[in-house]
Amino acid sequence: MTIGMKRGGLLGLPAILPSEELFQDLVRAASFRVERIVSAGQSSPPGYWYDQEEDEWVALLQGEAALEFEDGGVVELSSGDWVFLPARLRHRVARTSVEPPCIWVAVFGAPAPSGRV
Repeated sequence: MTIGMKRGGLLGLPAILPSEELFQDLVRAASFRVERIVSAGQSSPPGYWYDQEEDEWVALLQGEAALEFEDGGVVELSSGDWVFLPARLRHRVARTSVEPPCIWVAVFGAPAPSGRV
């Protein structure tokens, strides 16, 4: 393997899924990070809102999920869908499928300059 190179699989699941969501850093660099998340029926706690300082691009590779926004909007996601969440957009995970479990890939980075996405 080339020095510094990393590789892995995105779709593999543990034999027994943990009761909590599984978060795995795939790549962490100075300006961005890539994370894999496995969810199986979990959702954000009632009244909890993510209010992140970073922009987030997230893709749902497997499963079905719903994101809820503070303004009351809901986005339904199926396998292959992605969404861009600018920094400070308050959101929560409303639901995730159990079978199949959700496999997400999220890319986090510094907020884009105002008006540029």
